[in-house]
Amino acid sequence: MKTIRKFTIAGALCLSLFSAVSISYSNDKDLPIGQETTIVNHNNAKTSFINVKGTDFAYRSWGKDGGIPLVLLPGTGGSMDDWDPAVTDGLAKEYKLIIFDNKGVASSKGATPNTIQAMANDAIDFIRAMNLGKVNIMGFSMGGFVAQRIVLTDPGLINKIILADSGPKGAIGLSNLPNIIAGSAGLSPEDSYLKFGFTDSQSSIASGKSSYARVHQRIIDRDPVLSDASSSAQFTAVLTWAQPDPGALDEIKAIKKPVLIVHGDQDLPISIQNAHNMKQNLENAILLEFSDSGHAAFYQNYETFLAKAIAFLAQ
Repeated sequence: MKTIRKFTIAGALCLSLFSAVSISYSNDKDLPIGQETTIVNHNNAKTSFINVKGTDFAYRSWGKDGGIPLVLLPGTGGSMDDWDPAVTDGLAKEYKLIIFDNKGVASSKGATPNTIQAMANDAIDFIRAMNLGKVNIMGFSMGGFVAQRIVLTDPGLINKIILADSGPKGAIGLSNLPNIIAGSAGLSPEDSYLKFGFTDSQSSIASGKSSYARVHQRIIDRDPVLSDASSSAQFTAVLTWAQPDPGALDEIKAIKKPVLIVHGDQDLPISIQNAHNMKQNLENAILLEFSDSGHAAFYQNYETFLAKAIAFLAQ
Protein backbone atom coordinates (compact mmCIF):
# COMPACT_ATOMS: atom_id res chain seq x y z
CA MET A 1 0.00 0.00 0.00
CA LYS A 2 2.98 2.34 -0.30
CA THR A 3 1.56 3.72 -3.53
CA ILE A 4 -1.68 4.65 -1.75
CA ARG A 5 0.18 6.32 1.08
CA LYS A 6 2.38 8.24 -1.29
CA PHE A 7 -0.30 9.73 -3.46
CA THR A 8 -3.03 10.74 -1.03
CA ILE A 9 -2.74 14.30 0.26
CA ALA A 10 -2.17 13.08 3.81
CA GLY A 11 0.23 10.43 2.59
CA ALA A 12 2.25 13.03 0.74
CA LEU A 13 2.37 15.02 3.95
CA CYS A 14 3.86 12.00 5.71
CA LEU A 15 6.86 12.06 3.39
CA SER A 16 9.04 14.34 5.48
CA LEU A 17 10.64 17.45 4.00
CA PHE A 18 12.66 18.96 6.81
CA SER A 19 13.51 22.62 7.19
CA ALA A 20 14.87 24.73 10.00
CA VAL A 21 12.45 25.85 12.68
CA SER A 22 12.87 28.55 15.28
CA ILE A 23 11.08 28.16 18.61
CA SER A 24 9.39 31.30 19.81
CA TYR A 25 10.24 32.81 23.17
CA SER A 26 8.70 35.62 25.16
CA ASN A 27 10.39 37.66 27.85
CA ASP A 28 8.37 38.54 30.90
CA LYS A 29 9.61 41.60 32.77
CA ASP A 30 8.58 39.90 36.03
CA LEU A 31 10.92 36.95 35.44
CA PRO A 32 14.55 36.99 36.58
CA ILE A 33 16.93 38.45 34.03
CA GLY A 34 18.06 35.83 31.55
CA GLN A 35 15.14 33.47 32.15
CA GLU A 36 13.12 32.56 29.07
CA THR A 37 9.66 31.03 28.74
CA THR A 38 9.07 28.69 25.82
CA ILE A 39 5.78 29.25 24.03
CA VAL A 40 4.26 25.86 23.23
CA ASN A 41 3.10 25.58 19.64
CA HIS A 42 2.58 23.02 16.90
CA ASN A 43 6.29 22.65 16.22
CA ASN A 44 7.42 21.98 19.79
CA ALA A 45 4.42 20.50 21.61
CA LYS A 46 5.52 17.40 23.49
CA THR A 47 4.28 13.99 22.43
CA SER A 48 2.57 12.29 25.36
CA PHE A 49 0.94 8.88 25.71
CA ILE A 50 -2.20 7.65 27.45
CA ASN A 51 -3.27 4.06 27.89
CA VAL A 52 -6.74 3.51 26.47
CA LYS A 53 -8.20 0.09 27.23
CA GLY A 54 -4.73 -1.47 27.12
CA THR A 55 -3.43 0.45 24.08
CA ASP A 56 -1.06 3.43 24.17
CA PHE A 57 -2.37 6.42 22.21
CA ALA A 58 0.00 9.27 21.25
CA TYR A 59 -1.25 12.83 21.58
CA ARG A 60 -0.13 16.45 21.84
CA SER A 61 -2.01 19.26 23.56
CA TRP A 62 -1.46 22.99 23.78
CA GLY A 63 -3.37 26.24 23.63
CA LYS A 64 -5.63 28.38 25.76
CA ASP A 65 -6.82 26.89 29.04
CA GLY A 66 -10.47 26.97 30.00
CA GLY A 67 -13.54 26.51 27.90
CA ILE A 68 -14.44 23.47 25.80
CA PRO A 69 -11.40 21.73 24.27
CA LEU A 70 -11.12 21.05 20.55
CA VAL A 71 -10.08 17.59 19.30
CA LEU A 72 -8.84 17.22 15.72
CA LEU A 73 -9.37 14.11 13.55
CA PRO A 74 -7.02 13.87 10.53
CA GLY A 75 -7.60 12.58 7.02
CA THR A 76 -6.44 9.38 5.37
CA GLY A 77 -2.77 8.73 6.02
CA GLY A 78 -2.56 11.65 8.41
CA SER A 79 -0.72 11.78 11.71
CA MET A 80 -0.15 14.56 14.23
CA ASP A 81 2.51 16.05 11.95
CA ASP A 82 0.21 16.32 8.95
CA TRP A 83 -1.81 19.27 10.24
CA ASP A 84 -0.89 22.71 8.92
CA PRO A 85 0.52 24.73 11.86
CA ALA A 86 -1.17 27.87 10.54
CA VAL A 87 -4.48 26.18 11.37
CA THR A 88 -3.57 24.38 14.59
CA ASP A 89 -1.73 27.30 16.19
CA GLY A 90 -4.47 29.66 15.06
CA LEU A 91 -7.11 27.53 16.78
CA ALA A 92 -4.92 27.09 19.86
CA LYS A 93 -4.92 30.85 20.45
CA GLU A 94 -8.53 30.54 21.57
CA TYR A 95 -8.97 26.87 22.58
CA LYS A 96 -7.19 24.01 24.25
CA LEU A 97 -6.24 21.89 21.25
CA ILE A 98 -5.72 18.12 21.23
CA ILE A 99 -4.29 16.27 18.24
CA PHE A 100 -3.73 12.53 18.43
CA ASP A 101 -2.92 9.39 16.49
CA ASN A 102 -5.87 7.02 16.55
CA LYS A 103 -5.30 3.33 17.23
CA GLY A 104 -2.49 1.84 15.14
CA VAL A 105 -1.65 5.17 13.46
CA ALA A 106 1.93 6.51 13.45
CA SER A 107 3.11 6.70 17.11
CA SER A 108 0.06 5.01 18.63
CA LYS A 109 0.04 1.28 19.31
CA GLY A 110 -2.44 -1.37 18.31
CA ALA A 111 -3.97 -2.31 14.97
CA THR A 112 -5.72 0.28 12.79
CA PRO A 113 -9.39 -0.65 12.23
CA ASN A 114 -10.69 -1.01 8.69
CA THR A 115 -14.09 0.59 9.35
CA ILE A 116 -15.04 4.19 10.09
CA GLN A 117 -17.30 3.11 12.97
CA ALA A 118 -14.45 1.27 14.71
CA MET A 119 -12.23 4.35 14.29
CA ALA A 120 -14.99 6.45 15.86
CA ASN A 121 -15.31 4.02 18.77
CA ASP A 122 -11.56 4.27 19.39
CA ALA A 123 -11.69 8.07 19.23
CA ILE A 124 -14.54 8.10 21.75
CA ASP A 125 -12.51 5.85 24.07
CA PHE A 126 -9.52 8.21 23.75
CA ILE A 127 -11.57 11.34 24.50
CA ARG A 128 -13.16 9.71 27.53
CA ALA A 129 -9.79 8.42 28.79
CA MET A 130 -8.45 11.99 28.59
CA ASN A 131 -11.24 13.17 30.95
CA LEU A 132 -11.95 16.13 28.69
CA GLY A 133 -15.65 16.28 29.40
CA LYS A 134 -17.73 17.60 26.52
CA VAL A 135 -15.58 18.49 23.50
CA ASN A 136 -15.71 20.19 20.13
CA ILE A 137 -14.43 18.05 17.26
CA MET A 138 -13.05 18.91 13.85
CA GLY A 139 -12.60 16.25 11.18
CA PHE A 140 -10.72 16.65 7.92
CA SER A 141 -11.74 14.37 5.03
CA MET A 142 -11.77 10.84 6.54
CA GLY A 143 -11.64 12.53 9.94
CA GLY A 144 -14.98 14.09 9.04
CA PHE A 145 -16.42 10.63 8.43
CA VAL A 146 -15.17 9.63 11.87
CA ALA A 147 -16.59 12.81 13.41
CA GLN A 148 -20.06 12.03 12.05
CA ARG A 149 -19.98 8.55 13.57
CA ILE A 150 -18.71 9.92 16.90
CA VAL A 151 -21.63 12.31 17.30
CA LEU A 152 -24.16 9.71 16.13
CA THR A 153 -22.71 7.12 18.53
CA ASP A 154 -22.16 9.32 21.59
CA PRO A 155 -23.93 12.67 21.08
CA GLY A 156 -23.60 13.64 24.74
CA LEU A 157 -19.83 13.81 24.34
CA ILE A 158 -19.94 16.48 21.64
CA ASN A 159 -20.64 20.20 21.76
CA LYS A 160 -20.01 21.34 18.16
CA ILE A 161 -18.58 19.83 14.97
CA ILE A 162 -16.46 21.18 12.12
CA LEU A 163 -16.40 19.08 8.94
CA ALA A 164 -13.60 20.11 6.58
CA ASP A 165 -13.75 18.79 2.99
CA SER A 166 -15.67 15.72 4.07
CA GLY A 167 -18.94 14.06 3.14
CA PRO A 168 -21.67 11.62 4.16
CA LYS A 169 -21.64 7.89 3.44
CA GLY A 170 -21.63 7.35 -0.30
CA ALA A 171 -20.00 10.75 -0.80
CA ILE A 172 -20.17 11.85 -4.43
CA GLY A 173 -16.82 11.34 -6.18
CA LEU A 174 -15.15 9.41 -3.37
CA SER A 175 -15.42 6.02 -5.07
CA ASN A 176 -13.15 7.41 -7.81
CA LEU A 177 -10.30 7.79 -5.32
CA PRO A 178 -8.22 4.87 -6.69
CA ASN A 179 -8.24 6.46 -10.17
CA ILE A 180 -7.30 9.85 -8.74
CA ILE A 181 -4.39 8.26 -6.92
CA ALA A 182 -3.29 6.39 -10.03
CA GLY A 183 -3.34 9.65 -11.98
CA SER A 184 -0.83 11.11 -9.53
CA ALA A 185 1.74 8.37 -10.11
CA GLY A 186 5.24 9.67 -10.67
CA LEU A 187 4.70 13.05 -9.03
CA SER A 188 6.99 14.31 -6.29
CA PRO A 189 5.53 14.42 -2.76
CA GLU A 190 5.06 18.18 -3.03
CA ASP A 191 3.43 17.97 -6.46
CA SER A 192 1.11 15.22 -5.20
CA TYR A 193 0.17 17.45 -2.27
CA LEU A 194 -0.61 20.31 -4.64
CA LYS A 195 -2.57 18.18 -7.11
CA PHE A 196 -4.70 16.53 -4.47
CA GLY A 197 -5.31 19.51 -2.21
CA PHE A 198 -5.23 22.61 -4.37
CA THR A 199 -6.24 23.87 -7.82
CA ASP A 200 -4.23 24.76 -10.92
CA SER A 201 -4.41 28.52 -10.39
CA GLN A 202 -1.23 30.40 -9.52
CA SER A 203 -2.67 31.70 -6.26
CA SER A 204 -3.82 28.26 -5.13
CA ILE A 205 -0.48 26.67 -6.02
CA ALA A 206 1.38 29.39 -4.13
CA SER A 207 -0.81 28.77 -1.08
CA GLY A 208 -0.21 25.04 -1.40
CA LYS A 209 3.55 25.45 -1.50
CA SER A 210 3.43 27.62 1.61
CA SER A 211 1.26 25.07 3.39
CA TYR A 212 3.55 22.20 2.41
CA ALA A 213 6.55 24.07 3.82
CA ARG A 214 4.75 24.83 7.09
CA VAL A 215 3.74 21.20 7.57
CA HIS A 216 7.39 20.14 7.44
CA GLN A 217 8.79 22.76 9.81
CA ARG A 218 8.73 20.51 12.87
CA ILE A 219 12.12 18.81 13.05
CA ILE A 220 12.09 17.20 16.51
CA ASP A 221 9.95 14.29 17.70
CA ARG A 222 8.07 13.83 14.43
CA ASP A 223 5.62 11.01 13.95
CA PRO A 224 6.71 8.04 11.83
CA VAL A 225 5.01 7.46 8.48
CA LEU A 226 2.01 5.16 8.71
CA SER A 227 2.73 1.45 8.29
CA ASP A 228 1.52 -0.41 5.21
CA ALA A 229 -1.00 -2.26 7.39
CA SER A 230 -2.40 0.99 8.78
CA SER A 231 -2.59 2.62 5.34
CA SER A 232 -4.35 -0.44 3.91
CA ALA A 233 -6.89 -0.51 6.74
CA GLN A 234 -7.69 3.18 6.31
CA PHE A 235 -8.02 2.86 2.55
CA THR A 236 -10.42 -0.05 3.01
CA ALA A 237 -12.48 1.99 5.47
CA VAL A 238 -12.67 4.97 3.11
CA LEU A 239 -13.69 2.91 0.08
CA THR A 240 -16.35 1.16 2.15
CA TRP A 241 -17.66 4.57 3.24
CA ALA A 242 -17.73 5.57 -0.44
CA GLN A 243 -20.22 2.86 -1.37
CA PRO A 244 -23.69 4.19 -2.27
CA ASP A 245 -25.99 4.41 0.74
CA PRO A 246 -29.53 5.62 0.00
CA GLY A 247 -30.18 6.23 3.69
CA ALA A 248 -27.04 8.25 4.42
CA LEU A 249 -28.59 11.71 4.26
CA ASP A 250 -31.55 10.62 6.35
CA GLU A 251 -29.15 9.20 8.92
CA ILE A 252 -27.28 12.47 9.46
CA LYS A 253 -30.59 14.22 10.17
CA ALA A 254 -30.19 12.71 13.63
CA ILE A 255 -27.24 15.05 14.22
CA LYS A 256 -28.72 17.97 16.17
CA LYS A 257 -25.44 19.59 17.24
CA PRO A 258 -24.24 22.77 15.49
CA VAL A 259 -22.08 21.92 12.46
CA LEU A 260 -19.72 24.12 10.43
CA ILE A 261 -19.16 22.63 6.98
CA VAL A 262 -16.03 23.86 5.20
CA HIS A 263 -15.43 22.87 1.58
CA GLY A 264 -13.52 23.83 -1.55
CA ASP A 265 -15.53 24.34 -4.72
CA GLN A 266 -13.01 22.27 -6.70
CA ASP A 267 -12.43 19.45 -4.22
CA LEU A 268 -11.08 16.57 -6.31
CA PRO A 269 -11.96 13.45 -4.24
CA ILE A 270 -15.08 14.75 -2.44
CA SER A 271 -17.33 16.89 -4.63
CA ILE A 272 -18.66 20.19 -3.29
CA GLN A 273 -22.14 18.76 -3.87
CA ASN A 274 -21.58 16.68 -0.74
CA ALA A 275 -21.28 19.86 1.33
CA HIS A 276 -24.55 21.18 -0.08
CA ASN A 277 -26.27 17.85 0.56
CA MET A 278 -25.12 17.83 4.17
CA LYS A 279 -26.15 21.44 4.67
CA GLN A 280 -29.66 20.63 3.43
CA ASN A 281 -30.03 17.61 5.72
CA LEU A 282 -28.44 18.85 8.94
CA GLU A 283 -30.75 20.75 11.25
CA ASN A 284 -28.19 23.24 12.50
CA ALA A 285 -25.47 23.66 9.90
CA ILE A 286 -23.49 26.52 8.34
CA LEU A 287 -21.67 26.13 5.02
CA LEU A 288 -18.41 27.96 4.35
CA GLU A 289 -17.56 27.41 0.68
CA PHE A 290 -14.21 28.54 -0.72
CA SER A 291 -13.79 29.37 -4.40
CA ASP A 292 -10.75 28.27 -6.41
CA SER A 293 -9.98 25.76 -3.64
CA GLY A 294 -9.44 22.00 -3.55
CA HIS A 295 -9.41 19.29 -0.90
CA ALA A 296 -7.27 21.39 1.45
CA ALA A 297 -9.49 24.46 1.23
CA PHE A 298 -9.09 25.36 4.90
CA TYR A 299 -5.29 25.34 4.54
CA GLN A 300 -5.36 27.54 1.45
CA ASN A 301 -7.76 29.98 3.11
CA TYR A 302 -6.63 29.54 6.69
CA GLU A 303 -7.10 33.14 7.82
CA THR A 304 -10.74 33.27 6.72
CA PHE A 305 -11.30 29.74 8.02
CA LEU A 306 -9.87 30.58 11.44
CA ALA A 307 -12.04 33.67 11.81
CA LYS A 308 -15.16 31.72 10.90
CA ALA A 309 -14.29 28.63 12.96
CA ILE A 310 -13.43 30.59 16.10
CA ALA A 311 -16.62 32.64 15.83
CA PHE A 312 -18.66 29.46 15.28
CA LEU A 313 -17.18 27.72 18.32
CA ALA A 314 -17.66 30.82 20.46
CA GLN A 315 -21.38 31.20 19.71
